[in-house]
Amino acid sequence: MFDRILVAIDPNGSGRGALRTAGALARSTGGAVRVLHVIPTTVAGDTVVRLEDDTEAATLLREAIDFLRTEGTEADGRLVRALTEMVPSAISAAAEEFEADLLVLSPRHRGAFAALLHPRVSDAVSHASTIAVLLAPEEPAREQPGNQR
Repeated sequence: MFDRILVAIDPNGSGRGALRTAGALARSTGGAVRVLHVIPTTVAGDTVVRLEDDTEAATLLREAIDFLRTEGTEADGRLVRALTEMVPSAISAAAEEFEADLLVLSPRHRGAFAALLHPRVSDAVSHASTIAVLLAPEEPAREQPGNQR
């Protein structure tokens, strides 16, 4: 059913749940996963400003692909650049280019007011998508020995 899965990750660490979910689904169907990371940029005056270092972005992508392959999932990855307001379009375009039949995202959890000021990428992508979109929850922080809640 889901043979080509695109999973979009970001540098805030919320993508591990999406990676695990995409990998498990791909293994259950014999499918493949493409990991996408959009390197965001913004415009300040007449200058395009990178909001993430290329080396850090490449490391994030490589670690995600390695994680999936270690779990036994066929995986590859892509880095793309986009202005912050164009990130949802970049994700949708990557899904179309990969001919994905499922798109997996981890939504950022923010309050309603913060989301109003800065719309969630997952909301924009899911509303505009022509394929199935799965919002995978973030993994809970694991307790370290000696830490109590």
